[in-house]
Amino acid sequence: MKQSAAEKTVQFVIVALLILLCVSVIYPFLYMLAISLNEGTDAAKGGVYLFPRAFTLTNYELVLGNEVIRQSFLITVLRTVVGTVGGLLVTLLVAFGLSYRRLPMRSTILTYILLTILFSGGLVPLYIQLNNLGLLNTFWVYILPNLFSVWNMFVMLKFIQGMPEALIESAELDGANPPRVLFNVIVPLSKPMLAALGLFTAVGHWNDWFAGAFYVSDQSLIPVQTFLQQLLSASDISAVLGSNTNQEAIARSSQSQNVTLMSIKMAVVMVSAIPILCVYPFLQKYFVKGVLVGSVKG
Repeated sequence: MKQSAAEKTVQFVIVALLILLCVSVIYPFLYMLAISLNEGTDAAKGGVYLFPRAFTLTNYELVLGNEVIRQSFLITVLRTVVGTVGGLLVTLLVAFGLSYRRLPMRSTILTYILLTILFSGGLVPLYIQLNNLGLLNTFWVYILPNLFSVWNMFVMLKFIQGMPEALIESAELDGANPPRVLFNVIVPLSKPMLAALGLFTAVGHWNDWFAGAFYVSDQSLIPVQTFLQQLLSASDISAVLGSNTNQEAIARSSQSQNVTLMSIKMAVVMVSAIPILCVYPFLQKYFVKGVLVGSVKG
């Protein structure tokens, strides 16, 4: 069909806005990548925008040679994996239990859960509770408080309720108990929804710096995002390298004198951002379908 002048104008404006949006998202990432791959003293002169002018890997050598960064990266990976799997499992179990309309006090339980979205105790009561539970300054302070998500539970609940009741009833007639119904019937049909919610949960764990900054004082337990937050507020490169950096590797590097605090910061940003970006392509085929299914069922 032939488009009118107005339709062509609207389409042009939409495409132009989308291109500007993409540039606004991609350019900061490319800029940080260029700075991280450029000599620090050369980048400090300005003029580095998309491509490194004086290419070097020294920044990454210093970052990956830092024991604190390696340990914080390991903590972040463990937290993301354990927190995502545990969070999906606990939330799915709650949603599956509440999907039974004959469950005693079902409406009361749903109302109580809904109230937790509208009201919360605040930061100080949460800190006191975590202290009384002995979770402060432990790895589990990242996991246990985030095992259950009310929003994810409601999405899972609506998804399960949208399944044909005859499918579940036929499994129960064949002698399947509730755990078998959940893991053999519901979970295989819920892969797109679980993948979408799992991605949201993993990104939340990966990007969280708050818990490590306020609930953990042991440097060996801080995640990489908390280390990055501390790094961004540092004013001296010695506060970044410290005594945990491989000083022998620094001494062998002929370009170590060209390292600046900004170049180190950009290298840490890239090291902390790239791994979670690499996860998305593997979940993309489930992601769009899962979001659409959740929105329709909700």
